Amino acid sequence: MAARAGIPLQDMEFWQFHPTGVHGAGVLLTEGCRGEGAILRNSNGERFMERYAPAYKDLAPRDYVSRCMDQEIKEGRGCGPNKDYINLDMTHLGVETIMKRLPSVFEIGHNFANVDITKEPIPVVPTIHYQMGGIPTNINGQVVTQNDKNESVVVKGLYAVGECSCVSVHGANRLGTNSLLDLLVFGRAAGDHIVKFATENAAHKALPANAADASLARVARLDNSTDGEYAQNVADDIRNTMQAHASVFRTQAAMDEGVEKVAALRKRVANITLKDKSKIFNTARIEALEVDNLIEVAQATMVSAAARHESRGAHTVNDYGDTAAHPNGRNDIDWQKHTLWDSASNSLSYKPVQMKPLTVESIPLAVRSF
Repeated sequence: MAARAGIPLQDMEFWQFHPTGVHGAGVLLTEGCRGEGAILRNSNGERFMERYAPAYKDLAPRDYVSRCMDQEIKEGRGCGPNKDYINLDMTHLGVETIMKRLPSVFEIGHNFANVDITKEPIPVVPTIHYQMGGIPTNINGQVVTQNDKNESVVVKGLYAVGECSCVSVHGANRLGTNSLLDLLVFGRAAGDHIVKFATENAAHKALPANAADASLARVARLDNSTDGEYAQNVADDIRNTMQAHASVFRTQAAMDEGVEKVAALRKRVANITLKDKSKIFNTARIEALEVDNLIEVAQATMVSAAARHESRGAHTVNDYGDTAAHPNGRNDIDWQKHTLWDSASNSLSYKPVQMKPLTVESIPLAVRSF
């Protein structure tokens, strides 16, 4: 919605993957599974995380575990007939511990994977969990854009909070200890500021006469369509394209190809039809409108990712490996900056990273290691 309204989206190339999404369903299993002692195993039954992170094993950070799982699958040690998932083994924990500590996971195993986790492992794959990017805001939740001097300017009366927003406190890779900041810190800050703003600005500007035209036109296009594609077919192709070209590991060639594929998919989105045009509880209409949202996010991600020629945080690109000049593939000279994607022109601009905290000393950049 913000992108269609002309607000550039920030840092959309940075997506966090959760290591334990149920294979084929995408439902996330709590990291409490591994906290209680669950073990990730490849097709050989090996506890492979011992090779990648000997000190942390299965309790290494989620982005690192996700990459290790993906590497096991890519190297042919995945499980199942298609060798496309990893087994999460909790059988050694015992029925009593599982039912006491992980009852919801037991239910998920039955409902979404058709397995009894007390007797057999559950198939998992790295799954999209959180977007570090989103609608740019300040610490009060106010949406900001950039002026001609590349300075942040508040969009008065518009706020964003939670996962849709980008305060940028998470940088390029959200850590587990940051989980509560979005709502408890910035949510409260936004709420306080909204009350203050509404108190001081009791009179609102009148809406323009054509304020609803764009939204009504989106619905009318579907209602007036006579032929075209089914929304979920296009949505599936968007998902498959993003999985192939912007997944846990990325390559420059794959991302460049993904940019072209997503651009072609955008044309197909414009040709989606709606066969059921009824007005009551029409979920098909909602699904068709949601594909409009999917393609905005997909194109913002793909274009931003392909343009960032480095590895940084959750943006792991095989082409940009570890060197003395660029530790972990990170290039602070050229790419220590925020990406801004504009929907109307499908183009990028950039803004500087604020490295000076308001009240404490700045933490110097350092190489991430285990």
